[in-house]
Amino acid sequence: MWVGARNWPADQAEVKDAFAELEALGYGAAWLGGAEGDLLRPEQVLTATTRLTAATGIVNVWTEPADEVAAAFDRVDGAYPGRLLLGVGAGHAEFVEQSGQTYQRPYSKVADYLDRLDAAGVPAAKRAVAALGPRTLRLAGERSLGAHPYLVTPEHTRLAREVLGDGPLLAPEQKVVLSTDENEVLRIAGPVVEFYLGLPNYVNNLRRLGFTDDDVSGSGSWRLVDALIAWGDPDTVARRVADHHTAGADHVCVQVLTARPGPPRAEWRALAPALT
Repeated sequence: MWVGARNWPADQAEVKDAFAELEALGYGAAWLGGAEGDLLRPEQVLTATTRLTAATGIVNVWTEPADEVAAAFDRVDGAYPGRLLLGVGAGHAEFVEQSGQTYQRPYSKVADYLDRLDAAGVPAAKRAVAALGPRTLRLAGERSLGAHPYLVTPEHTRLAREVLGDGPLLAPEQKVVLSTDENEVLRIAGPVVEFYLGLPNYVNNLRRLGFTDDDVSGSGSWRLVDALIAWGDPDTVARRVADHHTAGADHVCVQVLTARPGPPRAEWRALAPALT
Protein backbone atom coordinates (compact mmCIF):
# COMPACT_ATOMS: atom_id res chain seq x y z
CA MET A 1 0.00 0.00 0.00
CA TRP A 2 1.20 3.51 -0.94
CA VAL A 3 0.44 6.12 1.73
CA GLY A 4 0.84 9.83 1.11
CA ALA A 5 1.16 12.67 3.60
CA ARG A 6 -2.60 13.34 3.48
CA ASN A 7 -3.25 9.79 4.64
CA TRP A 8 -0.57 9.71 7.32
CA PRO A 9 -2.03 8.83 10.73
CA ALA A 10 -2.76 11.69 13.08
CA ASP A 11 -0.55 10.54 15.95
CA GLN A 12 1.98 7.90 16.95
CA ALA A 13 -0.66 5.62 18.47
CA GLU A 14 -2.57 5.53 15.19
CA VAL A 15 0.64 4.93 13.25
CA LYS A 16 1.20 1.83 15.36
CA ASP A 17 -2.37 0.59 15.02
CA ALA A 18 -2.72 1.32 11.30
CA PHE A 19 0.49 -0.29 10.11
CA ALA A 20 0.24 -3.23 12.50
CA GLU A 21 -3.17 -3.88 10.95
CA LEU A 22 -1.79 -3.42 7.43
CA GLU A 23 0.76 -6.11 8.18
CA ALA A 24 -1.82 -8.40 9.80
CA LEU A 25 -4.01 -8.11 6.69
CA GLY A 26 -1.21 -9.69 4.67
CA TYR A 27 0.26 -6.74 2.80
CA GLY A 28 4.00 -6.85 2.24
CA ALA A 29 5.08 -3.22 2.07
CA ALA A 30 4.16 0.34 2.97
CA TRP A 31 5.30 2.95 0.43
CA LEU A 32 5.50 6.41 1.99
CA GLY A 33 4.96 9.32 -0.37
CA GLY A 34 6.90 12.55 0.04
CA ALA A 35 9.28 11.02 2.55
CA GLU A 36 11.65 13.32 4.45
CA GLY A 37 15.35 12.62 4.48
CA ASP A 38 15.42 11.88 8.20
CA LEU A 39 13.42 8.69 7.47
CA LEU A 40 11.44 9.08 10.69
CA ARG A 41 8.19 7.96 9.10
CA PRO A 42 9.63 4.71 7.70
CA GLU A 43 11.24 4.13 11.07
CA GLN A 44 7.86 4.49 12.79
CA VAL A 45 6.34 1.96 10.39
CA LEU A 46 9.11 -0.53 11.03
CA THR A 47 8.87 -0.06 14.78
CA ALA A 48 5.14 -0.86 14.63
CA THR A 49 5.58 -4.06 12.60
CA THR A 50 7.68 -7.20 12.46
CA ARG A 51 8.06 -8.09 8.77
CA LEU A 52 6.59 -5.22 6.70
CA THR A 53 8.96 -3.45 4.31
CA ALA A 54 8.94 0.35 4.48
CA ALA A 55 9.80 2.07 1.19
CA THR A 56 10.13 5.76 0.45
CA GLY A 57 8.30 6.97 -2.63
CA ILE A 58 10.23 9.25 -2.81
CA VAL A 59 13.05 11.09 -1.06
CA ASN A 60 13.68 14.15 -3.23
CA VAL A 61 17.27 14.46 -4.47
CA TRP A 62 17.05 18.27 -4.60
CA THR A 63 15.78 18.96 -1.10
CA GLU A 64 17.23 16.11 0.99
CA PRO A 65 21.07 16.14 1.25
CA ALA A 66 22.56 12.78 0.32
CA ASP A 67 24.93 12.60 3.31
CA GLU A 68 22.07 13.21 5.76
CA VAL A 69 19.86 10.65 4.02
CA ALA A 70 22.70 8.12 4.07
CA ALA A 71 23.20 8.63 7.80
CA ALA A 72 19.47 8.17 8.41
CA PHE A 73 19.46 5.08 6.21
CA ASP A 74 22.36 3.59 8.16
CA ARG A 75 20.47 4.20 11.42
CA VAL A 76 17.17 2.69 10.30
CA ASP A 77 18.58 -0.17 8.23
CA GLY A 78 20.86 -1.06 11.09
CA ALA A 79 17.92 -1.33 13.48
CA TYR A 80 15.66 -3.14 10.99
CA PRO A 81 17.99 -4.93 8.56
CA GLY A 82 16.54 -5.82 5.18
CA ARG A 83 13.23 -4.03 5.73
CA LEU A 84 13.96 -0.53 4.39
CA LEU A 85 13.96 0.38 0.69
CA LEU A 86 15.22 3.89 -0.07
CA GLY A 87 13.31 5.27 -3.04
CA VAL A 88 14.82 8.47 -4.46
CA GLY A 89 13.92 10.71 -7.37
CA ALA A 90 14.05 14.14 -8.96
CA GLY A 91 10.53 15.29 -8.18
CA HIS A 92 9.20 18.30 -10.09
CA ALA A 93 10.55 21.71 -11.01
CA GLU A 94 7.49 23.50 -9.63
CA PHE A 95 8.23 22.31 -6.09
CA VAL A 96 12.03 22.31 -6.23
CA GLU A 97 12.14 25.95 -7.31
CA GLN A 98 9.93 26.89 -4.37
CA SER A 99 12.85 25.78 -2.18
CA GLY A 100 15.14 28.28 -3.93
CA GLN A 101 17.01 25.79 -6.12
CA THR A 102 17.26 25.68 -9.90
CA TYR A 103 15.73 22.58 -11.44
CA GLN A 104 17.94 21.64 -14.37
CA ARG A 105 19.42 18.44 -15.75
CA PRO A 106 17.37 16.20 -13.42
CA TYR A 107 18.89 13.02 -14.86
CA SER A 108 22.39 14.23 -13.99
CA LYS A 109 21.19 15.29 -10.55
CA VAL A 110 19.84 11.80 -9.82
CA ALA A 111 23.01 10.13 -11.13
CA ASP A 112 25.16 12.40 -8.96
CA TYR A 113 22.95 11.67 -5.95
CA LEU A 114 23.43 7.94 -6.50
CA ASP A 115 27.18 8.54 -6.65
CA ARG A 116 26.97 10.27 -3.28
CA LEU A 117 24.92 7.42 -1.80
CA ASP A 118 27.53 4.98 -3.13
CA ALA A 119 30.29 6.96 -1.43
CA ALA A 120 28.33 6.98 1.81
CA GLY A 121 27.87 3.20 1.72
CA VAL A 122 24.17 2.91 0.86
CA PRO A 123 23.97 -0.36 -1.12
CA ALA A 124 22.49 -0.17 -4.61
CA ALA A 125 20.37 -3.23 -3.77
CA LYS A 126 18.63 -1.29 -0.97
CA ARG A 127 17.48 1.67 -3.03
CA ALA A 128 15.13 2.33 -5.96
CA VAL A 129 14.72 5.22 -8.38
CA ALA A 130 11.54 7.00 -9.48
CA ALA A 131 11.53 6.64 -13.25
CA LEU A 132 9.16 7.24 -16.17
CA GLY A 133 11.19 7.74 -19.35
CA PRO A 134 13.58 5.22 -20.92
CA ARG A 135 16.81 6.94 -19.89
CA THR A 136 15.92 7.14 -16.20
CA LEU A 137 14.49 3.63 -16.27
CA ARG A 138 17.84 2.37 -17.52
CA LEU A 139 19.62 4.32 -14.78
CA ALA A 140 17.32 2.76 -12.18
CA GLY A 141 18.10 -0.72 -13.45
CA GLU A 142 21.83 -0.12 -13.55
CA ARG A 143 22.33 1.82 -10.31
CA SER A 144 19.66 0.50 -7.92
CA LEU A 145 17.38 -2.42 -7.16
CA GLY A 146 15.01 -1.05 -9.80
CA ALA A 147 12.34 1.46 -10.77
CA HIS A 148 9.30 2.97 -9.05
CA PRO A 149 7.11 4.57 -11.76
CA TYR A 150 4.24 6.75 -10.51
CA LEU A 151 0.92 7.65 -12.17
CA VAL A 152 1.20 4.97 -14.83
CA THR A 153 -0.86 2.37 -16.66
CA PRO A 154 -0.18 -1.33 -17.31
CA GLU A 155 0.95 -0.31 -20.81
CA HIS A 156 3.69 1.82 -19.25
CA THR A 157 4.64 -1.15 -17.09
CA ARG A 158 5.03 -3.26 -20.25
CA LEU A 159 7.25 -0.64 -21.87
CA ALA A 160 9.26 -0.16 -18.68
CA ARG A 161 9.95 -3.88 -18.43
CA GLU A 162 11.21 -3.87 -22.02
CA VAL A 163 13.66 -1.11 -21.10
CA LEU A 164 14.74 -2.67 -17.80
CA GLY A 165 15.02 -6.21 -19.09
CA ASP A 166 14.87 -9.17 -16.74
CA GLY A 167 16.16 -8.76 -13.21
CA PRO A 168 15.65 -5.19 -11.95
CA LEU A 169 12.69 -4.52 -9.69
CA LEU A 170 9.69 -2.86 -11.35
CA ALA A 171 7.27 -1.45 -8.76
CA PRO A 172 4.62 0.79 -10.36
CA GLU A 173 2.13 2.79 -8.33
CA GLN A 174 -1.59 2.23 -9.01
CA LYS A 175 -4.33 4.56 -7.75
CA VAL A 176 -7.59 2.97 -6.59
CA VAL A 177 -11.10 4.19 -5.81
CA LEU A 178 -13.17 1.49 -4.19
CA SER A 179 -16.52 2.43 -5.75
CA THR A 180 -18.70 1.26 -8.65
CA ASP A 181 -20.26 4.73 -9.06
CA GLU A 182 -18.63 6.71 -11.89
CA ASN A 183 -19.75 10.01 -10.38
CA GLU A 184 -18.13 9.16 -7.07
CA VAL A 185 -14.96 8.06 -8.85
CA LEU A 186 -14.78 11.44 -10.60
CA ARG A 187 -15.53 13.29 -7.37
CA ILE A 188 -12.68 11.55 -5.54
CA ALA A 189 -10.14 10.96 -8.30
CA GLY A 190 -10.82 13.93 -10.58
CA PRO A 191 -9.05 16.54 -8.42
CA VAL A 192 -6.09 14.19 -7.95
CA VAL A 193 -5.68 13.64 -11.69
CA GLU A 194 -6.10 17.37 -12.32
CA PHE A 195 -3.30 18.14 -9.85
CA TYR A 196 -0.86 15.83 -11.63
CA LEU A 197 -1.81 17.23 -15.03
CA GLY A 198 -0.23 20.46 -13.80
CA LEU A 199 3.17 18.75 -13.68
CA PRO A 200 4.93 18.48 -17.07
CA ASN A 201 6.88 15.32 -16.21
CA TYR A 202 3.66 13.35 -15.89
CA VAL A 203 1.95 14.98 -18.85
CA ASN A 204 4.92 14.21 -21.10
CA ASN A 205 4.83 10.59 -20.01
CA LEU A 206 1.10 10.33 -20.67
CA ARG A 207 1.64 11.75 -24.15
CA ARG A 208 4.28 9.06 -24.77
CA LEU A 209 1.59 6.52 -23.88
CA GLY A 210 -0.71 7.90 -26.58
CA PHE A 211 -2.98 10.24 -24.64
CA THR A 212 -4.03 13.35 -26.54
CA ASP A 213 -4.27 17.07 -25.79
CA ASP A 214 -7.95 16.56 -24.98
CA ASP A 215 -7.08 13.77 -22.54
CA VAL A 216 -4.53 15.82 -20.59
CA SER A 217 -6.32 19.18 -20.59
CA GLY A 218 -8.10 20.62 -17.55
CA SER A 219 -9.08 17.86 -15.15
CA GLY A 220 -8.48 15.18 -17.77
CA SER A 221 -10.83 13.13 -19.91
CA TRP A 222 -12.84 10.21 -18.58
CA ARG A 223 -10.66 8.02 -20.82
CA LEU A 224 -7.60 9.20 -18.91
CA VAL A 225 -9.21 8.86 -15.47
CA ASP A 226 -10.40 5.35 -16.32
CA ALA A 227 -6.89 4.42 -17.48
CA LEU A 228 -5.11 5.81 -14.42
CA ILE A 229 -7.58 4.85 -11.68
CA ALA A 230 -8.52 1.28 -10.86
CA TRP A 231 -12.11 1.61 -9.68
CA GLY A 232 -14.94 -0.74 -8.82
CA ASP A 233 -15.23 -3.62 -6.39
CA PRO A 234 -12.18 -5.38 -4.90
CA ASP A 235 -12.10 -8.07 -7.58
CA THR A 236 -12.11 -5.44 -10.34
CA VAL A 237 -9.26 -3.60 -8.64
CA ALA A 238 -7.35 -6.87 -8.29
CA ARG A 239 -7.66 -7.46 -12.03
CA ARG A 240 -5.99 -4.11 -12.74
CA VAL A 241 -3.18 -5.01 -10.34
CA ALA A 242 -2.87 -8.36 -12.11
CA ASP A 243 -2.61 -6.50 -15.43
CA HIS A 244 0.52 -4.77 -14.12
CA HIS A 245 1.99 -8.12 -13.07
CA THR A 246 1.20 -9.62 -16.46
CA ALA A 247 2.92 -6.61 -18.07
CA GLY A 248 6.10 -7.23 -16.07
CA ALA A 249 5.69 -5.69 -12.62
CA ASP A 250 7.28 -7.48 -9.68
CA HIS A 251 5.36 -5.49 -7.11
CA VAL A 252 2.44 -3.03 -7.36
CA CYS A 253 2.11 -0.09 -4.96
CA VAL A 254 -1.63 0.42 -4.44
CA GLN A 255 -2.70 3.92 -3.40
CA VAL A 256 -6.28 4.05 -2.17
CA LEU A 257 -7.96 7.41 -2.79
CA THR A 258 -10.81 8.53 -0.55
CA ALA A 259 -12.64 11.77 0.19
CA ARG A 260 -11.37 11.85 3.75
CA PRO A 261 -7.95 12.35 5.35
CA GLY A 262 -6.18 9.68 7.34
CA PRO A 263 -5.25 6.10 6.47
CA PRO A 264 -7.98 4.31 4.44
CA ARG A 265 -8.13 1.37 6.78
CA ALA A 266 -11.66 0.27 5.83
CA GLU A 267 -10.57 0.06 2.20
CA TRP A 268 -7.40 -1.80 3.14
CA ARG A 269 -9.59 -4.38 4.86
CA ALA A 270 -12.01 -4.64 1.96
CA LEU A 271 -9.22 -5.12 -0.59
CA ALA A 272 -7.13 -7.58 1.43
CA PRO A 273 -8.93 -10.81 0.38
CA ALA A 274 -8.50 -9.91 -3.30
CA LEU A 275 -4.97 -8.52 -3.13
CA THR A 276 -3.22 -10.60 -0.49
